Amino acid sequence: MRILIVSDTHGRHSALDQAVEEAGVIDMMIHLGDVEGGEEYIRALVNCEKHIVRGNNDFFSDLKAEEEFLIGDLKAFITHGHNYYVSLDPEQIKDEGRARGADIVMFGHTHKPYFDEDEDIVVLNPGSLSFPRQAGRRGSYMIMEIAADGTVTYSQRYLADE
Repeated sequence: MRILIVSDTHGRHSALDQAVEEAGVIDMMIHLGDVEGGEEYIRALVNCEKHIVRGNNDFFSDLKAEEEFLIGDLKAFITHGHNYYVSLDPEQIKDEGRARGADIVMFGHTHKPYFDEDEDIVVLNPGSLSFPRQAGRRGSYMIMEIAADGTVTYSQRYLADE
């Protein structure tokens, strides 16, 4: 299973289009918020399972603020992250994930890639496709892959030729 994880596109679809093209065949797409009116575009972009949550800039959106679901045998908890003060520290969202029994916590909001793998939980942020804030300022996303034997790998990706 191959999952594309993106966040913070802010209504700018060209970077999302590029990430989808670079990612290749995917079985699921997860968008961690700040779509800014792009929900329908994102839903129509790929023909696979999709999960999209509302970000702090998604005013008047009917998207859920949080979602819990299974990816294979793994329980995922996704949210934009601003309600858990992720700009200050990811510990509160990690604790929330543990309290919910999540194996994976995914968030956006900071516009910076983040990955932490503890014994019992993975916490990640793919960064922003449209307004990256990390050194180098390249749009970023993640690919999560689950092999037939259940092995999970995560790869941080950056848009090519920006």
